[in-house]
Amino acid sequence: MHIETLAVHAAHKPDASSGDIAPPIHLSTTFARGPAGDYPGGYTYARTSNPNRSELEQALALLAGGETAVAFASGLAAIHAVLAALRPGDHLLASADIYYGAAELMREVMIPWGLQISFVDLDDVQAIEGAIQKNTRLVYIETPSNPLLKISDIASVVAITQAANLRVVVDNTWATPVLQRPLEMGVDVSVHSSTKYFGGHSDVVGGAVIMRQDDAFAKRIRNVQKLAGGVPSAFDCWLIRRGLSTLPLRMRAQSSNAGQIADFLAAHPQVEKVYYPGLPSHPQHAIAKQQMQAYGAMLSFQVAGGEARARQAANRTQLFQQATSLGAVESLIEHRASVEGPHSRTPRNLLRISVGLEHCDDLINDLDQALQ
Repeated sequence: MHIETLAVHAAHKPDASSGDIAPPIHLSTTFARGPAGDYPGGYTYARTSNPNRSELEQALALLAGGETAVAFASGLAAIHAVLAALRPGDHLLASADIYYGAAELMREVMIPWGLQISFVDLDDVQAIEGAIQKNTRLVYIETPSNPLLKISDIASVVAITQAANLRVVVDNTWATPVLQRPLEMGVDVSVHSSTKYFGGHSDVVGGAVIMRQDDAFAKRIRNVQKLAGGVPSAFDCWLIRRGLSTLPLRMRAQSSNAGQIADFLAAHPQVEKVYYPGLPSHPQHAIAKQQMQAYGAMLSFQVAGGEARARQAANRTQLFQQATSLGAVESLIEHRASVEGPHSRTPRNLLRISVGLEHCDDLINDLDQALQ
């Protein structure tokens, strides 16, 4: 079944009691027990499970080609659950260029907790082999990476991890299962900030972990969800599930816009460098072309003249709203280094943009006038 059909129909059936085409929102925190003390409806308490969360998790697993999925209240809660499913003393290899919040979670929470973490440039496959230790259990990559859009060769990483009996996790937030399907390439776990393209409208925060196999590691992740309690509300699950219905169409339209904008910026005299895997000049363009169906709707660029000129350009845009986050229908722009803290590797003159669904000509004109 094609992903457009799955996006509309996965875990989406008319309500049995009323015939509603749009699924109802189940706000109850608790559920009635039967005469024998059982739970005939299959639900006990909303922290443990909820009908809307079940529908969302089933839909995510089907979309990504996994056996099971676990929904969380945020993307960072999802990443934390994966890391907490390891054991103190285990070693993790993480890409040096990942979402700064994930890196801070690793440094500020997981290392003091007992996890050993090495940050490596995982776009260099040989660096992975050299960094593996006896207690290494997991390799964590983000491709395309945030905000430098580095591309990791998923097939090569999987080959190395399988040979060393390691698990591999891919943050697939930027590509989504529409543009990149890591689980079908042998990746064990795919993590997402559902806030971004899954929700798609800047109105809900969420996260998801999707597992290729419903194995013991997957069960530990689900146990973290239940016991740590970082679960999404019924309404949040409903909003994200609704967003999935239009995900394939949005991803392709936004990616098309981003490709045209990348071409425009690459030729602009006020732009030093453009980071976009769809450009032939991108150092991992060939890998991206092989493992992605399209190149996504995120790109970064460095403004000529330094940080002051970059900030000036971000302040001058009219359609691109200057705001954190990404993946929604409206276009956003942000000076990344100023929000990433002391460990930031981002150039000071870099702007990151999330390309929305506005007409591409209008977006290009907006960037052109802002850069003058």
